[in-house]
Amino acid sequence: MTEMTLSRRQPSVWWGAMIICGTVVGAGMFTLPVVMAGAWFGWAMVLLLISWGGMLLSGLLFMRVSLKYPPGAGYDTLTKDLLGRGWATLNGLSILFVLGILTYAYISASGPVYQQSISQLGLPISTAEAKIVLTLCVALVVWLGTTGVSRLMTFCVLAKILLLIVLFGGLLTQVNVPSLLSGPAAGEHYWPYALGVLPFCLASFGYHGNITGLVSYYGGNKQNITRALVLGTLLSLALYLFWLTSTMGNLPRDAFPEIVKQGGDIAALMAALRDHLHVNALALMMSIFSHFAVIASFLGVTAGLFDFIADRLGFGNSPGARLKTASLTFLPPLLASICWPSGFVAAIGFAGLFATLWAVIIPAMLAWKSQQRCSLAVVLLFVFGAMNILAWLLSWFGVLPEFGGR
Repeated sequence: MTEMTLSRRQPSVWWGAMIICGTVVGAGMFTLPVVMAGAWFGWAMVLLLISWGGMLLSGLLFMRVSLKYPPGAGYDTLTKDLLGRGWATLNGLSILFVLGILTYAYISASGPVYQQSISQLGLPISTAEAKIVLTLCVALVVWLGTTGVSRLMTFCVLAKILLLIVLFGGLLTQVNVPSLLSGPAAGEHYWPYALGVLPFCLASFGYHGNITGLVSYYGGNKQNITRALVLGTLLSLALYLFWLTSTMGNLPRDAFPEIVKQGGDIAALMAALRDHLHVNALALMMSIFSHFAVIASFLGVTAGLFDFIADRLGFGNSPGARLKTASLTFLPPLLASICWPSGFVAAIGFAGLFATLWAVIIPAMLAWKSQQRCSLAVVLLFVFGAMNILAWLLSWFGVLPEFGGR
C-alpha cells in the first residue's frame, strides 16, 4: 500500500512549477525589452536560452545538495556546513544586497505606475507619495504574516497568468514581423550590445531561494522536484519569449532610446506601447497587468528580505519585533527610491551581478564540495558565472557600447 499511496498523496508537480514560475516572472520582465533593444530580437532569444540553461543547471545541482540534508535545512545551513562560515557570511550579504536592491527597484518602478492610476481616479498625488502609500500597504501585509502574503501572492500570480494569456493573444495579432526580424543598418552591428544583457537575463531567472522549500514540499522526492524546476523554468522562458515578441514586435527598435531617456522603467515602456497600440482594450490590459506584476514581485522580494533580516538579527515574532523588522526592510529602499528615483534598470543590473554569486557560483561550489570532484556541470557553471561578472564589469567601466544613452 504504502509507496503507491504515498506517491499519490504527493503534491502535483504543477503546483511546484507554479511556485517557480510565479517567483521568476515578475516586474523585472519589463526591463528585458529595454536592455535588449540594442542586441535586438535574435540575440535576445539566444541570451535568454543560455541564461535559462545556466540557471536551471545551477538549480538542479543545488537541489541535489539539498537532498542530502534534512528537510527544512536552508541555504545558509548548507553553505556554512560545506564551505565554512566565511563563505556563508559572504553569501548572506549578497542575498541581503540583492533583495534590498530589488526592493528599491520595485518601489522605484511602482511609483509612476500607481501615481498615474490614482490620478486618473481624480486623486492628485505625486510620484513620491504614491511610492509611500504603496510601500505602506505592502509593509502592512508583510508585517501581518505569511498567511496574508501567500494569499495575496496566489491571487496576483493567477491574475498575472490570466492577463498574460489574454494580453499576448492581443499583442501577437499586431506584431510587425519585418520589424522584429530586421537586420542592422549599413555599418551597424547588433552583437556588440549582446554581452551587456547577460546580467539582466540572469536576474530574470532567479528562483533558488525556493528550492529548499520545494524539497520539504515534495518530501525529498527528487523526480518531482526536478520536474517542477524544469517545468517552472520552461514556463517562465516561454512567457519571456512571448513577451519579447509582443513588445519588440509592436515597438520599432528606434523607439527604445526615448524609453531609455524616460528612465527605462515600467511607466516609460507602458507609455510607449500605448502610443503604438491601436486597440484601447490592449492598453488597458497592459496597465492592469503591470499593477499585478509589480505587486507580486514586490511582495515576493520583501517577504524574503523580511524573513532574512528577522533571522539574521534574531528579532523574534512579536508584533513589536515584526515592526522593527518591517522598518529595516522597507524604510531604506523607500528613502533611496525617493532620493534616486530613476534607478530601476541599473538596480536590476546590480541584482544580476550579485545574484551570480549566490545563484551560480555558490551552487557550483556546493556541488563540487559535496561530490568531491569538479564535474563538467560545475565547470560550465563557473564559465557562465564568469561571463556574467565580466559582462557587468565591462558595462560598468563603459567598455561595452550603450544603446539609447543607457
